[in-house]
Amino acid sequence: MSTRRIFMTFGMAVVGLILLIIAFTTWYTVDESEQAVVITFGKADTTITDSGLHFKLPWPIQRAEVLSKETYSLQFGYKQDPSGELVSFDKETKMITGDEYIVLADLVVQWKITEPQKYLFNAENPMEILEDATSASIRSVIGSSTIDSALTDGKAEIEANTRELLASLMEKYDIGIAVQGVKLQDVELPNAEVRAAFTAVTDARETKETKTNEAEKYNNQKTNEAIGERDAIKSRALGQKTARIEQARGDVALFNNLYAEYAKNKAITRQRLVIETLEQVLPKAKIYIMNDSGETVKYLPLQQLENQAVPPAEAKQEGGGTNGQ
Repeated sequence: MSTRRIFMTFGMAVVGLILLIIAFTTWYTVDESEQAVVITFGKADTTITDSGLHFKLPWPIQRAEVLSKETYSLQFGYKQDPSGELVSFDKETKMITGDEYIVLADLVVQWKITEPQKYLFNAENPMEILEDATSASIRSVIGSSTIDSALTDGKAEIEANTRELLASLMEKYDIGIAVQGVKLQDVELPNAEVRAAFTAVTDARETKETKTNEAEKYNNQKTNEAIGERDAIKSRALGQKTARIEQARGDVALFNNLYAEYAKNKAITRQRLVIETLEQVLPKAKIYIMNDSGETVKYLPLQQLENQAVPPAEAKQEGGGTNGQ
């Protein structure tokens, strides 16, 4: 084979290789969950967020870096091995609280790439920066918190403060990362005996709160009962007061009517009052009205009415006398 033919064959192979490179490097696809950055001679040129097939200049003039739009999870303080078991790193999570207690705190940071150009070119290793910022944020927040709040009811506040501080650091570093959320996985004491002692203290505090709530409930119940009894007594007193007033008004009205009749005929009214008074004072006495000569004045058939009301034996025994009281 001649030298010329060898060069022609080699040249055709090179041209074919160039054509293949052009054919395979002038187009790229972007999924709906992805975004791409077109880089021209090592400089970010355009950010592509529309999904589908896109074209560019062949390599090495332009290349496309495809990044995900989805939310990532950064596990701080623990990792999950291939078998699915969680491996903790106490050296990363060991930190000191504001009241000088040592705790272990691990968490998950939800983040996503919001500015691909800055993510690719503003930092050599954005993930390392995010991990360091996460460590600094949680340590700062735990360092200003008490042991009680870190282990009990202050976790939500710690999460919120950590997220706020971490988001401000990411904005300051300007590496194209946005923090979506921070979730504390576990906050505990490093020693088993200390954990048991703190658990006992926590249980005692909860028991105290329970007893306090029960005492307040009992106090409120008895207070409401006393208030109800007081209102009932007041209501009864008011009813008795009203009844006494109405009775007094009725007595006054009766006296006024009686006085009016007395004024019309004083003698008859006086006799009637005497008779009514005797009936009240001596309800079982037999009353006879006598005239001046000592004879009985029969203004009513009193004897007949008494005989109808009294048994015969008693009436016979009472008939032996002629005069009575």
